[in-house]
Amino acid sequence: MVDFLQQYGLWGLFLAGFLSGSVLPFNSEAVMSLLMLAGVSGFNCIVVATAGNTLGGISIFYLGYLGKIAWIEKYGKVKMEKIQSILPKLQKYGPLSALLSFVPIIGDVLILGLGFFRISPKLTILFMFIGKVARYWLLAETIRYVV
Repeated sequence: MVDFLQQYGLWGLFLAGFLSGSVLPFNSEAVMSLLMLAGVSGFNCIVVATAGNTLGGISIFYLGYLGKIAWIEKYGKVKMEKIQSILPKLQKYGPLSALLSFVPIIGDVLILGLGFFRISPKLTILFMFIGKVARYWLLAETIRYVV
């Protein structure tokens, strides 16, 4: 892992962020932590991880937006019943619920649902971005405080 980080650095973090923000399970927080402990700027890590993770989230949103139930269940690993069950919350909170897009499992369902029900793509992406910036900023601050 250390060799990978030394060789790919921020590009590796971008990829880790993208994978963790998409339907593939990955831990971008661990990669970011290791990079920061290796001396990479926290600000740079926040920017790169957020960009990758947001693009991964956008891929989930548009998977839902396409509305192909078979694809959502196969690639998103979310049953249609689950998406239907969150519709009242999505109608109540709308794009604001995208602030929670970074929460494991729940975040993917929220973003898929927002895409499936075609709830304001621009605002959804904006709030998703804000939530992801907050998560990586909090992680960077925690690392700075602990180390």
